[in-house]
Parts: sequence; C-alpha cells; structure tokens
Amino acid sequence: MKIFVLGAGRMGSWLIEQFSQSHEVAVYDRDCSKLDRLTRVKRLNSITQVTQFQPELFINAVNLEQTTAAFEQILPLLPPNCLLSDITSVKVNVANYYRQIGRRFVSTHPMFGPTFANLHDLHNENAIIIRESDEEGKAFFCEFYQNLNLNLFEYTFEEHDQITAYSLGIPFTSSLTFAASLKTQNVPGTTFKKHLEIIKGLLAEDDYLLAEILFNPYTLQQIEHINSRLAYLTHIIRQRDYEEMQEFLNNLRKNLSAFEKR
Repeated sequence: MKIFVLGAGRMGSWLIEQFSQSHEVAVYDRDCSKLDRLTRVKRLNSITQVTQFQPELFINAVNLEQTTAAFEQILPLLPPNCLLSDITSVKVNVANYYRQIGRRFVSTHPMFGPTFANLHDLHNENAIIIRESDEEGKAFFCEFYQNLNLNLFEYTFEEHDQITAYSLGIPFTSSLTFAASLKTQNVPGTTFKKHLEIIKGLLAEDDYLLAEILFNPYTLQQIEHINSRLAYLTHIIRQRDYEEMQEFLNNLRKNLSAFEKR
C-alpha cells in the first residue's frame, strides 16, 4: 500500500519505521531535520508533492492542536478514494470533522508512547480502533497492530474518550499534583524516585497533548472522583482513625483484586 504520513514526531516516526518495512511510504514534516533519520521512505520537500505520490492511505500524525488544520490543508491534494487516518488521543474534534466531510476514514489510538514503552516488545501494550471506521481501514490496522503483538480494543468515538479520561486523566492528574508538591530537598525513598521518573517522562510530552487529555469532556468527572476520595482520606488522617483507615485500605485492596480479575 502507498502510505503518506504527515508529521515525523516521536509517534509519527515510529509508524513510518514500521510501515516502511512492508509498504511504500512518503513523509512530510515542516521541520526537515526530522526526516534525516528516516530510511526506506520518500521524503517530500513540499506538501504539494503528495499529488505525485498518489497515496492510498493518509495518516495524520501532527500534534493534536494542528490535526484538523492539517486535514484541511492536505485534503484537496489527496485522491478521492484515499483513506484518511488519525492517531489522536482525544477524538471529539476529529470525530466531528469526519462526520462533516463524509470521506472514508479509520481512526485509531496506540495507547502507548515512545517515552515509556519498550518499542521492541509491545505485547503488554494496547491499541484502540474506532468502531465507526471504514471496514477496510479497520482490517488494515487490525492486522498491523496484531503483527506487533498489541492487545486490541474496539470502541466508539464516545467510548474512546471516556476510557481515555479514565486511563490517562486519572494518572496524569495524580502525577501532576505530585509534581506540584515537589520541594528542593534530597529524598532517599525508592518509591519517591519511581514517581519522579514518571513525572519526568510525562512532562516531556507535548504541552497541548497534556492539556487536551485534561480538557477531555470526561476527565473532569474523574478528577472530581479523585477529589472526593482525597477528601475522605484527609478526613481519616485528620481524625487519626485507625479502624476507618483499615477499612479504607481493605476497600482499596478489594478494588485492586477486582480489577486484576476483570
């Protein structure tokens, strides 16, 4: 298949590397230096050169802030039968865009990033394919992700944003709150250092991506739940109530056990 990828950031470059092993791939990025490290691909000097390449699949891999604008720019240059694709982590805007233009599309979300994942062994990582996507597109990405040993999930656009708010919104909020509480002092704790490494990786991500995860319409509900649990824990600590603390911890263990048995 002839695949055109717009955007050679960390995830875009990873996709380009994977697809170029079995497909003919062209890539364009406004930052030409990002293309130097790519092999086995056709590097476009201008976005208009995509008209000569005639892709069968277009993958929009720019940052979330620019996704819709990138579609608007590239759409007039693509063949009418070219399948559109995105890998955005929040789908509400791109879902509305797809509905408006009436073109074939396949929307997916690799639920991992180059910052944390072991890209040479992805069997513990996951990917989501959006149920409303074109059937041919879903089959293509299903085979692609399965060949990488990823665990696949299929959700609607709405379900995707709900699960993203839960799976990313909660840890992001907890980690950012932890970072906001840091002090300039030596800390010998191993647990503290583990959390610190998570924070460093998280804050290395694109600021707009972090903001959009938190601005996801479903994230606020998760944050409000965190606040209620934190208020309850604060109450227990303030009262120094050992029995209530024991009950609280036992309930946490039950939650964890139920989660692991799902």
